[in-house]
Amino acid sequence: MAVSVPEVDTGTEAVEAALRRFLAERRAGAEAIGPGFAAAVAELERYVLGGGKRVRPTFAWLGWLGAGGDPAGPTADAVRRACAALELLHASALIHDDIIDGSATRRGVPATHVRLAGQHRARCWTGSPEAYGTGAAILIGDVAQAWADDMIRGCGLPADAQQRLGPVWSAMRTEVLAGQLLDLAAEAGGDEDLGTALRVDRYKTASYTVERPLHLGAAIAGAGAGLIAAYRAFGADIGIAFQLRDDLLGVFGDPVTTGKPSGDDLREGKRTVLLAAALRNADERDPAAAELLRSAIGTDISADRLRAVRAVLIDVGAVEHVERDIARRTERALAVLEVSDATPDAKSRLAAMAVRATQRTY
Repeated sequence: MAVSVPEVDTGTEAVEAALRRFLAERRAGAEAIGPGFAAAVAELERYVLGGGKRVRPTFAWLGWLGAGGDPAGPTADAVRRACAALELLHASALIHDDIIDGSATRRGVPATHVRLAGQHRARCWTGSPEAYGTGAAILIGDVAQAWADDMIRGCGLPADAQQRLGPVWSAMRTEVLAGQLLDLAAEAGGDEDLGTALRVDRYKTASYTVERPLHLGAAIAGAGAGLIAAYRAFGADIGIAFQLRDDLLGVFGDPVTTGKPSGDDLREGKRTVLLAAALRNADERDPAAAELLRSAIGTDISADRLRAVRAVLIDVGAVEHVERDIARRTERALAVLEVSDATPDAKSRLAAMAVRATQRTY
C-alpha cells in the first residue's frame, strides 16, 4: 500500500496538559507527606514532562478515533486523560529498565538512578550513593505505575467504557513485565534463539507501545471484534518493527539522535534479533566472526572493537535480515490496516505513524 506521510495531528498537547494537571495535583499531596517524598515526586515530574514523543498515548487516541470516537464529543477529555496514563506507565518501565540494564543515560541525560546517586553524593549523605540511587529510582518507578492506575481509574470515562478498558489495561501491564523478565532471563542464560528475541520484542515493546494502546482506544469506543483484531495485528507487527529499528540504532545510531552511547546494547549483553540473526548466520558461514561476536557481547567494547562488530553484523547478513523483516512487517501491517473498519482519517494517520516509527535513520 502506498503511503503518504502527512503531518499527524495526534492531540499530544492535550495529553501533555493532562499530565501536567495530574502531576500538579499529586504534588500537593506529596508535600503534605514530607519533603523526601515531595523531592521524589519532583524527580518523577521532571522525568515525565522533560521529554518523550508521546507515542503510546497517540496510538491510543488514534485507536479511539478510528473506532468512531468524536474528538469534540462529551467524553473526549476523559479519553485524553486515559491516553495520558500510558505515559506514566512508560516512565515506570523506562526507569526500571535503565536500572536493570545499568544504563548511564536516557534521552541524552543521566538516567534516573544515576541522577539520584549524584544528588546523594553532592549532599554528602551517608551510605552508598549507588545503592540510594537504585533504591529511590525503583520506588519512583513504582509510584509512576501506581499513579498510572489512578489516572486510568479517575479519568472520568463512563462506567461501561471503564469496564471495557479494564481487562486491556491489566493485560498490557502484565505483558510488559513479562517481556522484561523474558529479556532478563535471555541475557542471563545467553539465549541465542531468534524466536526468543522476537518473543521479547512482542511483549516488552510491541504490546505496550502499539498493540495494546490501539486496543485500549478501541475498547473505550466500544469497537467490534473485527477492528480490535485488525488493530492488534497491525500493532504487533509495527511494534516489533519499531523495536527492530531500535536494535539497529542501538549499534549503528548516532548518540546525539538516540540519547544513548552507540553500542550500548552490545555492552549490556542484549539478546536482540540483530544479534541472534548474526550468530545464526556466522555459525553457518564464518566461525571466526561468530567467535568475535560471542567474545564481544556483554563486555566494555572499545571503539575499534565496535567497528569490527559492526562490520561482522553487515558482512554475515544480519543487518539485511533485520531490514527485510522491518519492511515485511510494515507492509503486512499497512495491508491489514487498509482493509480494516477504522475510519479513513485514522487509517491515514496510523499509516503515517507506522512509517515514521519504522523508517528512522541511523
